[in-house]
Amino acid sequence: MRPLLDHYSRPLRDLRISVTDRCNMRCPYCMPKEVFGRGFAFMPNSELLSFEELTRVCRIVAELGVSKIRLTGGEPLLRRELERLVAMLAQVHGIDDIALTTNGILLASKAQALKDAGLSRVTVSLDALDERVFHSMSDTRLPLARILEGIDAADAVGLSPVKINMVVRRGVNDDCVLDMAEYFRNSSRTLRFIEYMDVGTTNEWKLDEVVPAAQIVEMIGARWPLQALPVSRDGEVASRYRYLDGAGEIGFIHSVSEPFCSGCTRARMSADGKLYTCLFASEGHDLRARVRSDASDEELGSYVREIWRARSDRYSAERAQLNPTMPPKRVEMSYIGG
Repeated sequence: MRPLLDHYSRPLRDLRISVTDRCNMRCPYCMPKEVFGRGFAFMPNSELLSFEELTRVCRIVAELGVSKIRLTGGEPLLRRELERLVAMLAQVHGIDDIALTTNGILLASKAQALKDAGLSRVTVSLDALDERVFHSMSDTRLPLARILEGIDAADAVGLSPVKINMVVRRGVNDDCVLDMAEYFRNSSRTLRFIEYMDVGTTNEWKLDEVVPAAQIVEMIGARWPLQALPVSRDGEVASRYRYLDGAGEIGFIHSVSEPFCSGCTRARMSADGKLYTCLFASEGHDLRARVRSDASDEELGSYVREIWRARSDRYSAERAQLNPTMPPKRVEMSYIGG
């Protein structure tokens, strides 16, 4: 099958699906409570794509070259019977990897069912091991221990290697980097450090709050020497390193300081069925309307093919040239997942 290529010859390989816009945390860089407070109107269930509709979309995009599906949110484990969706997706020909990104609060009780349904891997968002900093970064009073229990449970049932994503924000949790690295060294888990990004328009992002990945590499390497690893697959977003003392691997996602737009193979779909061709996009393409019409699979496939072929997104690579006094409107991360 000839790969479906966009304007810059990037193939479509990955689809990230938000299954809900709801979350049980209010992380300031994603869903600040000042915006997503008690009165915020989340999507009614009737607007969410059903499991059957999601499976149909995945079957169509698999025929276009997608082989990896990642379920996101909001917090995806808030979607009831998510394991049933995983089982349905696991039967789609061409899909050989189904992953989940979660904050981990509900993971301990769901890990076994998700594994049994066919989930391949899980990534847990965790920004600090210090209880005070964790509560500040997540704006929740839930105990940190619950997240760690979820990580242990995922590891125990074989959803491994479990990846841990830490968003590093200067002056907030950058002093927690070494503690996080030390905790996950000599374990089967892979810790990844993510530069604080300007996703959406509600998090009041400032460039001087970004800690460049190179600085984090230097910080950790001064304590435990590191060696860079080669790219393991096309479209890989994280730069990988190993500890020279054999204590495992860590990764760095540097969308701000070293954009990787040229290798991006990902599309994203919101819970209400809008297809986005970039994490920093402002507008999506309405798949739900077509899915709920009498459009055939061939017509839906042609629509997705047309969208991807016209794709020319390079936001991160062009960020420095944008007018800082007139920031573009961007979709919120909680709406289409990270």
